[in-house]
Amino acid sequence: MADNDREQSGRKPRPPVVVVLGHVDHGKTRLLDTIRKTNVADKESGGITQHIGAYQINLQPTAYSLQPKTITFLDTPGHEAFTAIRSRGTKVADIAVLVVAADESVKPQTKEAIKIIKEEKIPFVVAINKIDKDGANVQKVKQDLAAEDVLVEEWGGKVPAVEISAKAGLNISELLDMILLVAELEELEENISLPAGGVIIESHLDKRRGYVTTALVQKGILRLGDWVVVGKVVGKLKSMLLKPGHHSR
Repeated sequence: MADNDREQSGRKPRPPVVVVLGHVDHGKTRLLDTIRKTNVADKESGGITQHIGAYQINLQPTAYSLQPKTITFLDTPGHEAFTAIRSRGTKVADIAVLVVAADESVKPQTKEAIKIIKEEKIPFVVAINKIDKDGANVQKVKQDLAAEDVLVEEWGGKVPAVEISAKAGLNISELLDMILLVAELEELEENISLPAGGVIIESHLDKRRGYVTTALVQKGILRLGDWVVVGKVVGKLKSMLLKPGHHSR
């Protein structure tokens, strides 16, 4: 088999990698909590996400999609102190979800997130959160987004917007369906015939297990016993665990 044929035979559709961006306390982690049915937000120091977490969920067949679907989410910090790590999060993403609170509208980190999305040239969906909260003004959010050159579909633009309440679980399924629709238009693929490669999302030293990393494999198949090279660091893969948060809708 020729190299080109082998490469083509190894290609298959892959799940989208979705980065969640937005201003601090606009509900990014709460949204993932609702999707994953976990309670990460309350465990974070000061209630602010301080790492980039990667979580994968399985979605059961819906009216939109008759086949089970998988989405990989990246939860990025929203606080201004984490600008660099937040930018790094988008570089491995296929799609962004821009979370904007309906009661506060566009804030400094919202503008920064929009800038990052545009620089990385990735498609995105706006999730207008907290629509059930006193003072919520969805139209003001859309107006303020337009001022940042983000035109939602209702305003004649191309950016999908879904009005949600992460806390109440309102319209979450609609948001996930919209993400899948955008992903389908992107025709995402992976090549499992190539040597394994990807990106280290975060890492730390565990006293019992040694060096532990959260990795996103973008091509090939990673197996136990493989040698892994990250920059100037070389190590052997001793164990693999599914990231907490794996959940089926």
